[in-house]
Amino acid sequence: MRESWRWFGQFDTIPIDQIRQTGAQAIVSALHEVPYGVVWPHEAIAQRKSEIEAAGFSWDVVESLPVHEAIKKGEGDLSQLFANYRQSLANLAHQGIKTICYNFMPVLDWTRTDLQYPVENGGTCLRFSAVKMAAFEVYMLHLPDAADNYSETTLSDAKIWFDSATSEDKSTLLHAIMSGLPGAVDRYNLDELHPVLRRYEGISHSDLRSNLKRFLEEVVPTASELGMKLCIHPDDPPFDILGLPRIVSSKDDISWLLEAVEEDANGLTFCTGSLGAGAQNDVVEIASRFAHRTHFAHLRNVTKYEDTSFEESEHLGGDVDMVSVIELLLTSEQERAVTIPFRADHGHSLLSDKTMTFQPGYTLIGRLRGLAELRGIIASSSRRFDIAT
Repeated sequence: MRESWRWFGQFDTIPIDQIRQTGAQAIVSALHEVPYGVVWPHEAIAQRKSEIEAAGFSWDVVESLPVHEAIKKGEGDLSQLFANYRQSLANLAHQGIKTICYNFMPVLDWTRTDLQYPVENGGTCLRFSAVKMAAFEVYMLHLPDAADNYSETTLSDAKIWFDSATSEDKSTLLHAIMSGLPGAVDRYNLDELHPVLRRYEGISHSDLRSNLKRFLEEVVPTASELGMKLCIHPDDPPFDILGLPRIVSSKDDISWLLEAVEEDANGLTFCTGSLGAGAQNDVVEIASRFAHRTHFAHLRNVTKYEDTSFEESEHLGGDVDMVSVIELLLTSEQERAVTIPFRADHGHSLLSDKTMTFQPGYTLIGRLRGLAELRGIIASSSRRFDIAT
């Protein structure tokens, strides 16, 4: 497996020369400044690649090449948007960048309610609180039928939180929920979020699946011709939020996705944290079943609670059996004669992280700790299974 590190370019406060000191070999990056649906220009791709290579890295994975919301909604004449996506793929392939991570989550990417939740060792982590999410959906956004998705206990606790919350508490919650959007993507306030969500009214899980299949049929053949790998990121969290359907949340969802277009270019970003947050998911079983279509891996861990809350734990703590997942990925590498790039996904805020500003979850010390731990597992497992690293 090949160690990589996510770097947000001009939006990242961690200099790339500091990333070099982590020992990572490759960079995962994107052109976050390019609006969704617009072709990624040759010149901008080449400039980012040159910057990465000048620092001693290779640019191994694009994360992400975003899918326009109109494609997710199946809205209007999409021919130009599909053509633009295919052209962006071609421009990336021309520069030798051939692994593309993307997602099909409506409106928001990963979603948390707390960006600095205290952990026992004095650091902080990202957390998703069902109580705070219920408070946001039911009492701040007043979403129709939102209360139906929560237990009476969760709703009662949400009302208590809402009634005692200050305007600053509510603003902090909104900021946290919006923070999963990377780079220069616009964040929404409460008034702006309502019309955005209304655009998905009437779109069911089945509709969203159909729109995803259409996207795959439009772009996977091009990716195959270019020798590229598309790898979808699972939903985070892996269940519906904000009244929006999510369709890449479980073993059955992934099975449907990979069968929808049966080409190796249609693959998976295996995210142990996203899948691990779902009570319905046996992450090791999912890895066993789909390692052969995994082209990229996000390795992090979570601790779940009965009310669907979860928090990001240490990389070797939490509910996911990280050792077993890594051994399955290593075995798949050997069977396929490929190398899977991975990154230590997210990290606790530790030590000097607390004095820095950074993209939420993308700490320096916390991710460095996680990378070191994962590196140890990979080295040990590779020796046990006589697998070349």
